[in-house]
Amino acid sequence: MFKLHPAKIEASFSRITSVSKVLFKCLRYSVLSGLILVVLTTEIFSQSLELPAKKWGISFGNSTNFTGVRLNFRDRNVERICGINITLWKPYRENRNSVVNGLSLGLLPGAGELRGLQIGILGVGTEKSASGIILGILGTGSGRNLYGINLGGFGAGAGENLAGINVGGIGLGAGKNVTGLNLAGLGVGAGTDLTGITLAAGGAGAGDNLRGLTLAGLGAGAGENIFGVVAAGLGAGAGENIKGLVLAGLGAGAGEKISGVAVAGLGTGAPEVKGALISGIFAGGKDLTGLFLAGGSVRLSREGNLRGLAISSFTYLQGNLQGLSLGLVNYAWKVEKGFQLGLINIIKSNPRVTRVLPVINTSW
Repeated sequence: MFKLHPAKIEASFSRITSVSKVLFKCLRYSVLSGLILVVLTTEIFSQSLELPAKKWGISFGNSTNFTGVRLNFRDRNVERICGINITLWKPYRENRNSVVNGLSLGLLPGAGELRGLQIGILGVGTEKSASGIILGILGTGSGRNLYGINLGGFGAGAGENLAGINVGGIGLGAGKNVTGLNLAGLGVGAGTDLTGITLAAGGAGAGDNLRGLTLAGLGAGAGENIFGVVAAGLGAGAGENIKGLVLAGLGAGAGEKISGVAVAGLGTGAPEVKGALISGIFAGGKDLTGLFLAGGSVRLSREGNLRGLAISSFTYLQGNLQGLSLGLVNYAWKVEKGFQLGLINIIKSNPRVTRVLPVINTSW
């Protein structure tokens, strides 16, 4: 039968303790060595070694003015680099006035200004601007401007302007203007103007004006004006004017005027319209000129004018009709140089005998 002897147990624990002490000592020295290596590496790369000349060739370390191939751990106080700049980590804040022309490559390459081809394994960032081809696996960003081909795995953003071919896996945005071909998984936004061809699965919006062709899965909007063609899954709207063609799954509208064509599943309208409104349920405004078609009702605001053709189940015009109203029931305060065609036709200003007529009514 197996027996445990105290002497053997004590010897085993003694050996385990000795091994643990050795392992701890090795781990301690490894950590200290790693820290010393980091410090030495940082110190080494704060200096530089250039071959064959001080200003050109191949540079190892933090050279400040160089042309050629440059390899550095982290940039600081760089002035101007031309060629290939390979860095491991993002630059220090003291690097905000630097200019790099050519190829920038690293985990998080950056500078005050980047010009050329910029590739960041994690991202690319600049304090001022970047121009050329900017590729960040996670994202690209600039304190001021991004110009060229801007590709961000998650997104691309600029404090001022974003222009060119702009692609963001989630979103794109700029504090001022977004211009060019803009593709985003969720949304595109501009603080001032959004101009060009914009495709967003979510929404697209501009603080001032939306210009060009815009396709948004959910909605599209502008604080001031929409110019061009807009198609949105839910709604499209402008604080002031819409000029062009707007297609919306639910609603489309403008705070002041629509010039062109607006088509919506539920409702569309503006105080003033010149063109056409087509809606599944409601279309209307106060000063309407053109074609107005709604499955439910075409409505004219109090003391308004409708010049053209209105077609709906119920045309309800609290103003003057100059043209043709076609519906099951037509109602107008006044008809001037026009007709109502439908089952029941009501003109409030007519004499009592002709106020309500079947089939056709006009100002007799």
